[in-house]
Amino acid sequence: MEEISLNNLPKHVAVIMDGNGRWAKSRGALRIFGHQHGIKAVRETVEGCAELGIKYLTLYTFSTENWGRPKAEVDGIMDLLVKTIGDEVPRLHKNNVRLQCIGDMDALPDSARKNMENGIETTAGNTGLVLNIALSYSGKWDILQVSKKLATEVKEGKIQASDIDETLFSQYLSTFPAPDVDLLIRTGGDHRISNYLLWQSAYAELLFLDILWPDFRKSHLLDAIKSFQTRDRRFGKTHD
Repeated sequence: MEEISLNNLPKHVAVIMDGNGRWAKSRGALRIFGHQHGIKAVRETVEGCAELGIKYLTLYTFSTENWGRPKAEVDGIMDLLVKTIGDEVPRLHKNNVRLQCIGDMDALPDSARKNMENGIETTAGNTGLVLNIALSYSGKWDILQVSKKLATEVKEGKIQASDIDETLFSQYLSTFPAPDVDLLIRTGGDHRISNYLLWQSAYAELLFLDILWPDFRKSHLLDAIKSFQTRDRRFGKTHD
């Protein structure tokens, strides 16, 4: 922790939590076993970001494409989601973390949606870390829902097409008012962002780790922050 500059922290960290199924398979267990053991990694990541003073953390929990997985796995993930939200919200609230959800919540089972809504309401007044849970989410979905909203507002005369610029578009994204992603971490060894926060990650620093998500710990987060602080972020410009 002492090696990290608190004056150069990412404002928004995003994580693709990959490798749960492979972690379970390597132990001869069902994939849901890996998702269950991934909860500790989530907890340590949230605690680490909160302790550092990072303002936004977005976790890729369940993508729109994940609905295509075997029904038993999807049902298990949804049941685990319901239980985990119920178990973790008191801890989040105690630590001043504000819970948010991004994605198509209408696609979730009633029990999962209601638990998430209760967690959001319980923590709404908290002023610390904002924890965005991406559920039934994809970057393409996010951009499409913004486009539809803006098209409707133009049609209704609320705005002019000429009013639409990057700033206005960003205000309709599901992550608003979070700033664009500064650091995107993916575990599991794959080197892609898998339809995640496509607009928001335009200039994110990418870090791909070979470890599987259930093995991710606070020390890995700190190493990721230290790596981020060595990057030369020019945003297409030069320092000349």
